[in-house]
Amino acid sequence: MIPIKHTLVSDNVALTKFVCNLSKCKGACCVEGEMGAPLEDNERKILDEIYEEVKPFLTEEGIEAIEKQGKYVWDEDEEYSTPLIEKDTACAYVTYDEKGITKCGIEKAYEAGKIDYQKPISCHLYPIRVTSYKNFDAVNYDEWDICSPACELGKELKVPVYKFLKNPLIRKYGTEWYDELADFIEKNIL
Repeated sequence: MIPIKHTLVSDNVALTKFVCNLSKCKGACCVEGEMGAPLEDNERKILDEIYEEVKPFLTEEGIEAIEKQGKYVWDEDEEYSTPLIEKDTACAYVTYDEKGITKCGIEKAYEAGKIDYQKPISCHLYPIRVTSYKNFDAVNYDEWDICSPACELGKELKVPVYKFLKNPLIRKYGTEWYDELADFIEKNIL
């Protein structure tokens, strides 16, 4: 484990090679799994505030799910997450491009300049998952077989998870934290 400020970072964040390969996986992390994207406390209010601007970017099924279940739900892990279209299916905020690759409707609204919120931080950070405890955050790499193409591409390009996710890590913890992490990894692990 790598101690950086109020976090403990798994060695796998430094050692695992990873670059999303959407042409292979089609964004399966947005449609596979039992629950939607975990939300931080402040993100519920954000989803309430931006929904009308995001709505035009969503699928009909997504809109129906959100209007039936809510903009977020209390899930089986006893935390708030994005709703699913149906149990064990796609996130209600998911859209698809012409190649069948998932895109986040929230992020599409952000890219179109309609909102200033990119997407839930848990989505931006994936395959890193953060678990918050009383005195620290545990920052872990979430190994999932649907990401095998990303691991293969990461190995080919020699890009570790923490470098691939530099921007989301800075969004979550700040530049000083990220620089300290990168420095620690380069001096002590690589």
